[in-house]
Amino acid sequence: MKLRYGVSTLLLLTVANGAELKQETVKAWDAYTKTIDAHNQERVASGRPFLWIDELGDRKDRVRAGEVVVAPMTPQTPKRVSSGLIHHWIGATFIPNIRIEDVLSVVRDYDRYKEYYRPSVIDSKLLAQSGSKDKFSMVLMNKALFLKTALDSDYASSFVQVDERRWYSVAYTTRVQEIEDYDQPAQRRLPDNEGSGYIWRLHSITRFEERDGGVYVEIEAAALSRDIPMSVRWLVDPIVRRVSKSSLATSLRQTEDAVAGKMAATSFLSARCGAYSINALR
Repeated sequence: MKLRYGVSTLLLLTVANGAELKQETVKAWDAYTKTIDAHNQERVASGRPFLWIDELGDRKDRVRAGEVVVAPMTPQTPKRVSSGLIHHWIGATFIPNIRIEDVLSVVRDYDRYKEYYRPSVIDSKLLAQSGSKDKFSMVLMNKALFLKTALDSDYASSFVQVDERRWYSVAYTTRVQEIEDYDQPAQRRLPDNEGSGYIWRLHSITRFEERDGGVYVEIEAAALSRDIPMSVRWLVDPIVRRVSKSSLATSLRQTEDAVAGKMAATSFLSARCGAYSINALR
């Protein structure tokens, strides 16, 4: 217990001191996310496996059997850039007995993200939707980092249909504003690009493929954070990796639950309406 408390305190002190996002860090992030998008286009256009899990049979078998598989996307994660860290992970799950349209209807239901992804998402709403392009907002709080800090963030996302069985979406932050001492009397919003820096930017690609009697969902997620001081990297790095892996796995499980819950509710309403119709005809 004492060791856990000490590690928690050290991590808190590491990110609690104020930081400011530097322009060279943003440039490194922008260059990195361009490579992520380019690699995704290669998957679509070059005949490579569309899904990461198909690159190794073991991954696909584990996911097909009901396991959520999560791994770092690069050998060195997090990747150090000027005054920052890039965390790049990928995870996959399989949702049986549903169609790809069922999954897409859930992942585009932004007003209900605060229900689907609680307690990390404490508020969410759709800002605009036009065809395949969406804008939405979320307020995030990651209690695993032992902070009383929330992030008020805006996102842009787009959905692309590859064929009748495959889709992918790209989402990224357009604004991230930290709320210090969230839900406390001293709560205050900090200026953009200032704060603890535990998340500066987010970028994700989600791939969907319907086959094998269900839908595979694969999330490739990248995040930009402040750097960790050299003196505590040996201790903090494993914690950051564990939090990153756990957060992605939880998000995938919550997506499964949200799809299953929506399908169950739809089936229940259909049964009730059917029963009502039959009774009305008697």
